Amino acid sequence: MLSTQTQQAQRGRSPRAIPYEDVLASTIEYFGGDELAANVWINKYALKDSHGNIYDRTPADMHRRIARELARIEQKYPNPYTEDEIFEALDHFRYIIPQGGPMAGIGNPFQIVSLSNCFVIGHDHLADSYGGVLRLDEEQVQLMKRRGGVGHDLSHIRPKGSPVMNSALTSTGVVPFMERYSNSTREVAQDGRRGALMLTISIKHPDSERFIDAKLDGTKVTGANVSVKIDDAFMQAVKNKKPYQQTFPIHGKNPLYTKEVDASQLWSKIIHNAWASAEPGVLFWDTVQRESIPDCYADLGFRTISTNPCGEIPLCAYDSCRLLAINLYSFVENPYTEEAFFDFDRFRRFAAMAQRVMDDIVDLEMEKIEQILAKIDADPEDPEIKRAERLLWEKIQKKCTQGRRTGVGITAEGDMLAALGLRYGSDEALKFSVEVHKNLALAAYRSSVEMARDRGPFPIYDAQREENNPFIQRLREADPELYQDMVKHGRRNIALLTIAPTGTTSLMSQTTSGIEPAFLVSYKRRRKVNPNDKNVRVDFVDEVGDSWEEYHVFHHNFLTWLTANGYDPVQVAKMNEEELATIIAKSPYHGATSNDVDWVNKVRMQGAIQK
Repeated sequence: MLSTQTQQAQRGRSPRAIPYEDVLASTIEYFGGDELAANVWINKYALKDSHGNIYDRTPADMHRRIARELARIEQKYPNPYTEDEIFEALDHFRYIIPQGGPMAGIGNPFQIVSLSNCFVIGHDHLADSYGGVLRLDEEQVQLMKRRGGVGHDLSHIRPKGSPVMNSALTSTGVVPFMERYSNSTREVAQDGRRGALMLTISIKHPDSERFIDAKLDGTKVTGANVSVKIDDAFMQAVKNKKPYQQTFPIHGKNPLYTKEVDASQLWSKIIHNAWASAEPGVLFWDTVQRESIPDCYADLGFRTISTNPCGEIPLCAYDSCRLLAINLYSFVENPYTEEAFFDFDRFRRFAAMAQRVMDDIVDLEMEKIEQILAKIDADPEDPEIKRAERLLWEKIQKKCTQGRRTGVGITAEGDMLAALGLRYGSDEALKFSVEVHKNLALAAYRSSVEMARDRGPFPIYDAQREENNPFIQRLREADPELYQDMVKHGRRNIALLTIAPTGTTSLMSQTTSGIEPAFLVSYKRRRKVNPNDKNVRVDFVDEVGDSWEEYHVFHHNFLTWLTANGYDPVQVAKMNEEELATIIAKSPYHGATSNDVDWVNKVRMQGAIQK
């Protein structure tokens, strides 16, 4: 069963374009007057062709298109969900929200794009030549033009000053190539958004300090996020105030280059630069690899080497991930009242469904990759020019087939807690969030095991390889029956969960973003007024004499709290700062915004949930 647009395209008929003004009016109405949400959806996710013609009137059309395609995949397997069941889960961003690539690409006949949100690329062996550097540059832009974010590691590039057998005589080191990859990212346009890139390096690399300093002045490497991969030995050296040995290559018994550094000073520099410029990020890499289930298959090509652009998904070379968020707020019954409770039964049911939908999206991605390969073959360019791009997608196709990785996550954590009367960052909220995420993990893994029974496990599944993995051991302790079923049937997906940023997604779900608290409860806007009109209030007169009234704009679900507690949002919006502060102080958002929550409590919460 193909989407209506796809069916029409295959029959040579074009779907009917809808005037922008009609789409805007309908979408603003759909979002209850929220113009920001409407514009985000129209600009980023509404179905449109290369001429800017729009074919979705509202997100309901998009969700119906996605549901139709997912139902088509479901028909391949036992006990399929119907199109209406899937649509109900997607409608109004209520329960299950495909993110980014899947939302824009599923059922889209106008663009040949990947459904994957993110990729990691890299070399199987040491490749620090210009050929190796430029190959990654090409692969990076080839993926970005298909809408993917990219990460790769620079630890394979020889450090500055080391000898080379060309006219330069010595290597320029890592930093010039950081700038190269950054510039390539800025050059690639993706329907109004630039590419997204993560560059990483091991702290063991002799150029890691130059890498750490590269973005400090704010003028260089502006097209990439950067993170340092920290190993346990380095942190132990910091703790004990001992020197730390850097080598190149970073692995191996006979390095070509060694350098001893003061670990404490280098750690202090990382902290200072992160404070001063928000980068570099820090990846505790030994922990990442210990906890990573795919690294149980490292010898089969699944050794984790870098992360996606936002750092939440560590991946091996040429693996990819598609993302989906579950709207936690929607599982709170009687929100913002004393009778509020979280419906765990319904949550587990939709968590299982989300995992199955994600597996269906893997199948849809396989179809998209076939379309990309066909497009490459049909292009009139010389085969030698096309060869690298085709090889890239063949490698991605292989990893996708072998692992069937999924990225089920959440959004609206902050609103969920507030709706239950829990203050974000408190011990009580932390305990409850951990319970929610534990239920999510168990439901998702149960769903993947059931799919392995009905659809078959990912091809390289091996229970013995995974039995000592710390996450698998915690899963076994939490649900022994689930573990035994997994050993018996396997698992459909090599890795299942992540918590990604959900910026535009949360604007459309009209909730807090991802795992984060509310950013602000309110902020001010101004509208021009005629001072002679009746009942007008003039708060500001500008330099040309125009009069303006200031009014408050509120976090969407703070309005829900106001209504649930007997306040008139229209009247509250007209209050002065002191009056408004009194109202906010009575709400569960008081002391629970991004600026309010202690950073240590944020780290505690994220660390506890990751387990």
